[in-house]
Amino acid sequence: MTSHEKSARLLYDALATGDRALLDTLLDPAFTGEATEGLPFGLGGAHHGAEAMIDDFWWAIGQHYRARAEPAQFLALADGGLVVLGRYTGSARDGGRALDAAFAHVLTFADDGRIASLRQYTDSARWAQALDPAATRSAPAGQRELRVVRYDVADGVATVELDRPEAGNAIDPTMVEDLDEATFRAAHDPAVRAVLIRGGGRSLSVGGDLAYFARHADDIPARLRGIIDRYHVTLDRLATLEAPVVCAVHGALAGGGLGLAHVSDIVVAAEDAKFAVGYGAIGLASDGANTWYLPRLVGMRRAQEMFLLNRVLTGPEALEAGIVTEVVPARELAARARDLATTLAAGPTRAFGHMKRLLLASQDATLSDQLAEESRRMTASGATADAREGITAFVERRRPDFRGR
Repeated sequence: MTSHEKSARLLYDALATGDRALLDTLLDPAFTGEATEGLPFGLGGAHHGAEAMIDDFWWAIGQHYRARAEPAQFLALADGGLVVLGRYTGSARDGGRALDAAFAHVLTFADDGRIASLRQYTDSARWAQALDPAATRSAPAGQRELRVVRYDVADGVATVELDRPEAGNAIDPTMVEDLDEATFRAAHDPAVRAVLIRGGGRSLSVGGDLAYFARHADDIPARLRGIIDRYHVTLDRLATLEAPVVCAVHGALAGGGLGLAHVSDIVVAAEDAKFAVGYGAIGLASDGANTWYLPRLVGMRRAQEMFLLNRVLTGPEALEAGIVTEVVPARELAARARDLATTLAAGPTRAFGHMKRLLLASQDATLSDQLAEESRRMTASGATADAREGITAFVERRRPDFRGR
C-alpha cells in the first residue's frame, strides 16, 4: 500500500467516525474540494480551504443525511494522484428513503503527502430521490426545535436533559428525534468540550414508552424499527464523540435507556438508583447496545442473569459490577456530575477523543492492530496545541491551560 493510498483510507475512516482532529492532519490547509453540481441543499460546487470543505460540505451532508462513503477501489494515477471508486450508503434524515449512490473521487496530494484536493463525481439524482419531499422545506439537523429534551451550553459543557418527567423520560419517537438533534448540535459545536446527560423528574429513563407501543399494537415491529434505528445513531454518536460524556443516573434506568450510560465515559449514580434491562417481562429481545456492553462490563454470567431473570441492580451493585464509575448520595448527584463535566471540559479535548476511540477499538482489535492505532493517534494528538501546552507546562512545573485544540 502506497503512502497516498494509506492517507486516502484514513480520510474515509475519519469521515465515518467524525474524527475532526484526524481530518485536520490529513488535509492540506490550502485544500480545495469540488462537489458534484446539482446535489440537494446547494451542496454542490467548489469549497476552498480544509475548514470550508469540512464545515460547508461534509458537515452539511450530515445535517440532511446519515450517509457513509464506502471506498472499494484505489487506482493510482500517473501524476501521483488517486481515483477512489465506491458507494455512498445510508439514508436521508426525517423519514426519507435509503441512499445508494456510486461515487468516484479524484484525489491529489501536496509535497508533504497531505491531501491537496478532492473532486467528487456522483449521481445527484440518487441523493434527491432519497429525500422525503418535506425534508427540503424543514430545518436541517442542528437547527430543529426541541420538545422533550432541554439543551444548553455553558463553560464548555453541553447539558442534554431528558424532559418527559410525567412519563419517566420514556423513549418514544419525539424523544429519539430530540436526542438525535441535541447530540448532533453537541458533536458539531467547537465550543462543546464535554457533555452532561441527565434527566428531569424522578428517573433518568425507564426505557421504551410501552404506552406508545400499546397504542400501536398492530404495528409494533415497524414502530420499534423507526425508534431504534434513530436512537442507535444517537448512541453511536455519543460513543465516538470527541468530547467526553458524563451521565448522571437517578431513579430508574432501564431497557434501552441504559444505552445512555453505556456510551458515556463517566457514569455517576445516586445510591438509590435502580438498573434493569427488563426485556423478558415484555417479550422483547434487546436494544440500546445492552448486549454489546453488558457482557463486557459485568461478565457473561451476570449479563445472562440480568436478561433472563430480570435482575435489578442497586446503585452500589451497579458500581461493583462495573456499570457505573461512582455512587453518591442522591442529594449530591447533580453537583457531582456537573463538577466532573466542568473538569473534563477544561481538559485536552482532542486527546480525550483519541483516547475514547482507542479504548473502543481495543475491544475487538489484535495487539498488533492496537499498537498501530496507538502510534497513529499518539502522533495525531501530538500535533495539537494542547499537546504543546501540556508538555511545556509539565517542564515549567505549572498547571496546563488547555483550550481544546
